[in-house]
Amino acid sequence: MMKKNKTLFIALISLVLLGTIVYLSPYKYLVKGMSLTYLKGEKSANYLDWKYFDLRKMQNNPSKIFVIPSKNYSKSNGLDTQLLSMLTKTNSGSYIVLKNDTIVSEHYFNGVTDSSQTNSFSIAKTITTLLVQKAIQDKIIGSWDDKVIDYLPWLTGEFAKDLTLRNLSTMTAGLDWEENYLSPFGVSAKAYYSNDVEAVMKQVAVIKKPGENFNYQSGSTQLLGLVLKKALDKTGKYKSISEFTQESLWNKIGAEYPAFWSLDAENGKELTYCCFDATARDFAKLGQLVMHHGKNNWGESIIDSAFLDMAQKPFKSVNYGHSFWIGETKGIPFTYFQGLHGQYIAIVKNENAVVVRTGHGIDKSHGLPVFDCIKTYVSEGVKLK
Repeated sequence: MMKKNKTLFIALISLVLLGTIVYLSPYKYLVKGMSLTYLKGEKSANYLDWKYFDLRKMQNNPSKIFVIPSKNYSKSNGLDTQLLSMLTKTNSGSYIVLKNDTIVSEHYFNGVTDSSQTNSFSIAKTITTLLVQKAIQDKIIGSWDDKVIDYLPWLTGEFAKDLTLRNLSTMTAGLDWEENYLSPFGVSAKAYYSNDVEAVMKQVAVIKKPGENFNYQSGSTQLLGLVLKKALDKTGKYKSISEFTQESLWNKIGAEYPAFWSLDAENGKELTYCCFDATARDFAKLGQLVMHHGKNNWGESIIDSAFLDMAQKPFKSVNYGHSFWIGETKGIPFTYFQGLHGQYIAIVKNENAVVVRTGHGIDKSHGLPVFDCIKTYVSEGVKLK
């Protein structure tokens, strides 16, 4: 018995020492990462794990809520065999289809409801680009061709002086960044779980000439967010990106519920590349904003229509513009916001439709880079009347 107790004691001491070493090392973020993934039965970030992050709230305006009209549809509307199969196998949380600004199909799964905020992951990239465009319109930022180093003088690398805001939005930055969502030691995990995302970005150099090649890198949008934060700080009006978002976007679209932005630490910085948390219907209103050329549901101009038109056209990839993905299915062109594990806001202009899907699964199949699941969500959704 004494021998067993001694062995157990040594094991506990070893675990404590190991934990202390990790905590004091550059891999301190692994403690948070492991607790939110492996210890919860996950291999990587989950669309419901936002609740365990430090957050900043973006309050909706209760006196200016836009309720999207809803058609009296059957609960099975739109869920034919192919669509239901896709939604089921991809572990969906919600699926909403708007046609002519009316909800014609709305379904929730796996405990998610119409009032549930979920993490949209890289949908936040498109939101960040919209916010920077709004800041340009408000003369808080000069233009998309501004040099990043003018805002972030600590930027390093052979081509640091060449990097522009446009390069960040179009994924042509040339950063020393490998996009990897499974490696706990990679820069993607470090940025997600670190308590100082700016410190992480200060270690990321610009190693290739910007503007020449498309390379999807989450670090690009995090840099764009840091540029926005720096510009907002100079105004003396906004304390955070979330505050700017609440005033210039969230209240403008008539959000039904508050949204949250995940932070790197308590009272810290927004994770602008990944972590905007909202309800499915409010995500649909962002789709409507783009559908209506930057105008909200009251006809007020929020985002410049000329910018949105340009942003949804290819830049250095036929499938990517200024933070908008570009796809086609069965002869139907569409553009979309896309998040890790298949969060989507799709805008189908020719059909006057918006399709929203949240969840924690994705079917890539042979559909790269436009995945099979988004093709199904769109092609089946636009059939509804």
